[in-house]
Amino acid sequence: MRDDEPLYDTRFRRLVPRGDWDALPEDVRRRFAKRLTGQAVATYGGEIVWTRLSRVGWLLAQLCRLIGAPLPLEASGPAPAAVAVSEERHSGGQYWTRLYGRRRGHPQAIHSAKSFAGPTGLEEHIGRGFGMALTVRAEADALIFTSDHYFWQAGRLRLRLPAWLTPGETVVTHQHLGHARFAFDLKVTHPRLGELVNQHGLFRDG
Repeated sequence: MRDDEPLYDTRFRRLVPRGDWDALPEDVRRRFAKRLTGQAVATYGGEIVWTRLSRVGWLLAQLCRLIGAPLPLEASGPAPAAVAVSEERHSGGQYWTRLYGRRRGHPQAIHSAKSFAGPTGLEEHIGRGFGMALTVRAEADALIFTSDHYFWQAGRLRLRLPAWLTPGETVVTHQHLGHARFAFDLKVTHPRLGELVNQHGLFRDG
């Protein structure tokens, strides 16, 4: 997929050095350069291999129900999962919807919106005005998204949350596995309390 193709989205590419982007596997570049407009939806199916929560991580996940439940609510073994990405028409960003199977009851649905804005060029909005600014780097066969800071926003008012009010560092890794498959890893690590959340999933292109 070339930069001059009409369905090419350069916004993720512009967040990393061009040489690092070009060194990524073609599958990764294609996923993050797919222009989603109108009713177009990108889908990915697979499974969550494991979800691990510390006691503090479990408590954090329950408290975050108040802002849309952006974290897995329970520890689990293998469970079916699906991801859908579509256009967020107001800002031109992207809606991300994740469905995770659970041992009991309905699957957990996690909703967020990515916008290409803010001091780092990429933000993830979770709900109730809360979000995090993300930095992006390419390493070998992976794109790595790391929280830079967390914030609360209402209209033009934007407040950066102090470190003591945050869960620590969030890192999401999208790693190429070949044959249209990739691994997804989510880790939330507090500087004093250690690892709160560790989730590993395997997905394939829809």
